[in-house]
Amino acid sequence: MQLNKGEILFRQGESGPLFHLRSGLLKIMRVHPDGTPFLVNIITPGETIPHHSLISPNPYFGTAVALAASEIDVISAADWYRQLQDDADRCREIALLLQDKLRMMQQRIDQLTQIAPADKLRKLQAWFHLYIGEAPLTDVLTQDEVGQLIGLRRETVNRLLRVQRAKS
Repeated sequence: MQLNKGEILFRQGESGPLFHLRSGLLKIMRVHPDGTPFLVNIITPGETIPHHSLISPNPYFGTAVALAASEIDVISAADWYRQLQDDADRCREIALLLQDKLRMMQQRIDQLTQIAPADKLRKLQAWFHLYIGEAPLTDVLTQDEVGQLIGLRRETVNRLLRVQRAKS
């Protein structure tokens, strides 16, 4: 399956298949009861999602939106869970997938624990550089979303980006 930038893969609260991201990037947006969207995760190539449903089924935690053109494999939930019951090695593979995701989340926490806001932004930009090359971070995320990922207000992100551009 192909998704273009901005297209939705699944919506918060729905149930359905699992997905394996072959290429591209996805963002997971959670909408709060007041209607405010919040960026909670970035999905990178090689990941199978939703993470919280890799062992047992659960409705989608958020809405998955393509940040770039993405190639995705659709995985039947029934087949996925049947394989887990029948194959202990498959369970180990899933545990390793979850371990990798936890390590990535630890990197994100490291970004958040930087004292200086400029350091938080630089660490996030370096991480995204692995996936988007030389393109500016704001080609794939809004300043609000950048702020949500690193715990800063949009205004602060805007100011930091202006300072970076002035130094270039």
